[in-house]
Parts: sequence; structure tokens; C-alpha cells
Amino acid sequence: MKIILAKDAGYCFGVREAVKVAYRESENHGEVYMLGHIVHNETVVEDLEKVGAKVVETLEQVPKDRPVLFRAHGTTPEIWSKADEEKLNIVDATCPLVTEIHEEIKQLEKEGRQTIIIGDHGHDEVIGIAAQVDYPIIISNIEEAKELKKMKSAGVVTQSTQMIENVQDIIKVLMTKVFDLRFVNTICYPTRRNHEQIKALAEKCDLMIVIGSFTSANSKRLTQLALERNSKSYQVTCAKDLNIDWFKEVEVVGISAGASTPDSIITSVTEKIRKIGNINKEEVLYD
Repeated sequence: MKIILAKDAGYCFGVREAVKVAYRESENHGEVYMLGHIVHNETVVEDLEKVGAKVVETLEQVPKDRPVLFRAHGTTPEIWSKADEEKLNIVDATCPLVTEIHEEIKQLEKEGRQTIIIGDHGHDEVIGIAAQVDYPIIISNIEEAKELKKMKSAGVVTQSTQMIENVQDIIKVLMTKVFDLRFVNTICYPTRRNHEQIKALAEKCDLMIVIGSFTSANSKRLTQLALERNSKSYQVTCAKDLNIDWFKEVEVVGISAGASTPDSIITSVTEKIRKIGNINKEEVLYD
């Protein structure tokens, strides 16, 4: 049996930097308070808590002498203003690409356009994007796009981890609804690269394993892309989730992981698969 590992599986640079900042601030201050989970991965959150990075729901729960960390997904202007007013020590771990989306949607609003966000309702990143402007419309699928009334002018951005196929389908519908439509493709490059890799791997491997939390929209999208091309595709959160029966009569195993999955979990899953398949050779990287 052979293992092929997607080269860009796991942490994207934005998440990697945010986690690094959380560890650094915990070490420097003894404690750092995160407004919500820094990323959608339970293991990462638990490991950070052990070193003093605590999750809180409101700014009122943050001690005045401790820093508050704004997570990779972005934060609303209202919370920024409140933290400034209370003179809290703000540590900004927002992904730079998410910050760019905030700027893009504000520009679209300045142009007098109805702002539209293609993304998941209730997702942390989408909430942060929507809060940058007045009266945004959030669309998650083509059915919702079809329900829109016709309008003269609109500008569209996307949640950074959207699938290009979903975005393309929605844009096709919006083109029939909007006279003057401006689309800014804000799917981040690491997401696009990871999606392309898993689509190719799913077609060339007998079995696909996607590693990631089921709270992670990014990981669930990778699983969806794999399943559309290979029915023997499974999402796992860690090595314990692997089922030995999946690997019967399998010659090539493909592995990828969501952007919030740490290297340590990818390594442990890969090592268990190596034991299951009695594999002595190193895994092949696919890019």
C-alpha cells in the first residue's frame, strides 16, 4: 500500500500565524484571552488552554491586565470599538486575507452597490465580513440566489474557504438578477490550492482520508469534494477515528486535511495508516 499526502494539507499560513501568536502571548503574559475559538479545531483549543490561552464569550470576561486575542476569522467593528474604549490590550491575529475581504466589501459599499456575501450563514468569518457594511445579503447556495429580486447594482465577495464550484453556480444566477454586477473573488489561494489537490487525489487514489474537525467548514468542504469523486472518502478528527476495514483491498491512500488541522494530528493519522498497511516507504507528497 502507498500513501499520497496533499502537499498543502493542514494549517494555512493565517491559522499557523494565529496559533503561534496565541502561544507567544500566553508565554509572555501568563494568560491570553481569546474571544471565541481561535480556529475550528478542538485539539488546538484544548492544547492552547493548557498553556494559558482561555476562550471567553464576551469582553467583560477579560481581565484588564491581560491581553485579548482577536482570532483568525476576523472580528466585528463593534467589538473592536468596545475593546478600544475599555483600553484592553488587543492582539490582532486576524488572517491578512480576511482583512482584505473586509476592505473589499467596504469599497463595494462605497461604490453604492448592494453588498452580497457568498458564504455560510452564522459562520464566524461571514459574521465579521457582514459587520463591515450596512444591509449585506448573505447567500449560501443557488436556491437562495434564485430567490433574490432583480437589482440595478451589486458587489459580491466570498467567504475565504468557499468552493469555487458553489461560487460559480451562484454568480451565474446573480448575472440574471443584477444589471451592474461586480464580483471580487476572495477565495483565498491556500483554499483553492488545497481544493484542487484533493480533487485530483480523490480520482487517482483507492481511498481518501480527510483530517479535520466536524466544526470546520473548510474540512467538511474538502470531504464533500472528495466524496463527489470517490465514494471511499472519509473524514476523521484523529487517528482513533480510522477504521481498519476501510483499508481492505486498498493499494493507494490519499490524505488531506483542513486549514485548521495541526501538523501533529496529520502525522499521527499518517503513522497509523502506515501501521495498518504495513508500509515501510515514506509517503509521497502531491502538489
